Formats: sequence, C-alpha cells, structure tokens
Amino acid sequence: MQELTFPAFDNPAQFDAFHDDPAAWRPLMEALVRAQGWTGDWQPAGEGTVLVALLGQVEVLKLYPPFLRDHWAFERGLMPRLHGRLSLPTPELLASGEAQGWSWTRMSFLPGRLMEAVWAQWEEPLRLRALRRIGELIREVHALPVGAQASLAPNWGDFIARQRAGCFARQQRTGLPAHLLAELPAFLDGPIPSGPDVLLTGEYAPMNLLVDEAGELSGMFDFGDGLVGPSAYDWLGPLTFLAAGRASRVQALFDGLAMPRPAPDALMRLFLLHRYSCLRIQLRDVEGWQREQNLSALAQRLFG
Repeated sequence: MQELTFPAFDNPAQFDAFHDDPAAWRPLMEALVRAQGWTGDWQPAGEGTVLVALLGQVEVLKLYPPFLRDHWAFERGLMPRLHGRLSLPTPELLASGEAQGWSWTRMSFLPGRLMEAVWAQWEEPLRLRALRRIGELIREVHALPVGAQASLAPNWGDFIARQRAGCFARQQRTGLPAHLLAELPAFLDGPIPSGPDVLLTGEYAPMNLLVDEAGELSGMFDFGDGLVGPSAYDWLGPLTFLAAGRASRVQALFDGLAMPRPAPDALMRLFLLHRYSCLRIQLRDVEGWQREQNLSALAQRLFG
C-alpha cells in the first residue's frame, strides 16, 4: 500500500466533485484493487457516498475519505454483527484497512435488483407485502445485542442535540416551504420517540434493499451512516420513501414491526432531525405535501 498516493481534500465538496468523476479516481482504485490481489475485471460504481468498485459479481471494495472514517468504522463493526444472523443476506466483511487517512473495506457481493428500480412497477399487494417484510427485518436487527458497536456511534443524546441545533439551517437549505419553516423552532420543542438503544442501520430505503424476481427481499447493504439509538429512527426510511403517506402501507409496515405507533408529531420531529432529512427528496411520492397547512397536518398525513 505504500506505493499508493491518496489525494487530500480541503472540504467534502471537493471530494464530492472527485467522486462524481470516475475517470479521476479510477487510477487510484485500480491500484488499490490490484494491491488487494484481485486480478480479474472490475468496474467503478458511481452511486453512493464513497468510492466503490465492483470486483466482478463476487466482491465489492469501498474506499472512504478521511472525513468519513467514522462511517467506515461503524460499517466495518456492524457487518459481522449482521452477517448470517438475519433471515436475508447481508455482506460478509472480507478485509479492511487504512492508509494515509483513507479507509477501505472489501466485502462479498450480493445479487439482486435494487428495490428502487422496480417499486414503481409493482402492484399494491406486492408493495404491502414488502413493507410488512421490511418491518419484520427491522425487528430482527433491533433484537440483536448492541454490544461494542455503541462505542463506534455518537451518543444518541449528543447526536440529537446537534441535529436540533442545525435543523433550521438544514431545512432552510434543503427547501422546506416558508410557512412550514416559520413554525419549525416551536414545533421541534416537543418530544421525539424514545426507547432502548438498538442497532440502527440508517437505511431500509429502496436504494439499499435488494429483491428477487418474485419481489421478495433478497439482501440489504450499506451501513456506514448507522447509529445506536431508539428503534423509531429506522422506521423513517420506509415510511417516507415507500409508504408515502398511504394509510394501508403505513399499517403494513407497523404490522411487520409489531410495534405501537408513536404520536405522529413525535415521528415528524424525528424525521426533521434525521441526519439526511430532505423532505423534497424523501417525500417525492407524496403529492402536494408542500401545501399542507402546518407540520402537524403533514405528520398526520404521513404517520397517522
């Protein structure tokens, strides 16, 4: 690894530009791939937050810049906790390492199609079945012991405090409508869902779930932005991207979770505080959400 020279970036925006230009990072990844002993074909996978190489249909190599070292550490710790312990496959950690502040993991490749690619084509019964199954999967993960993974995640209270402090600026930057933004500080003063600490993958969204030809869940991947905290945090991905405010879909997810629903306002606050909260993206399939009278009305529509 000593012969590799990893680039330095002054800020995440510079890395994002580098990430979005596979021709720029292909020589770096090529050297890293060969240093791993891989002699076969490989190709860049441009989507996602970090640099990813697909090593045939066998393995995946992920490369994290220095400012995402915490994501690398959390995912590296979580993969062995999940692999072989759930009712569907997750990647097996094969190797990991660090060099010049950068971090990498090599893991097994999971076959299947992204749910994101097929969700719009599915009939409603299949969607309801998938949401129940996602609820069951979340319940499986949350039943596993947290153990030492807690040391790789920020303290939940500290995390929420930081999210509260930056929430208004984030929601303003990501385009929350002005009438909803105006009531945001007062709305956030209320409670959010609580509960015992569990392993939070931060996902269960259609971009991180794989399905087979019959529409059954066949895999889950990408845990770098996970946390340790109350289970409700993991409900937000399927509730927003997939349930999209439709009562029967919301109920299907909670049927799988076998959990009582928190108050809609409490879930809405947690949604606004999510580390990647961006309503115009997460509510892309909720027609007219921007015209809801207030945040409580939007919460009732999404989670009620």
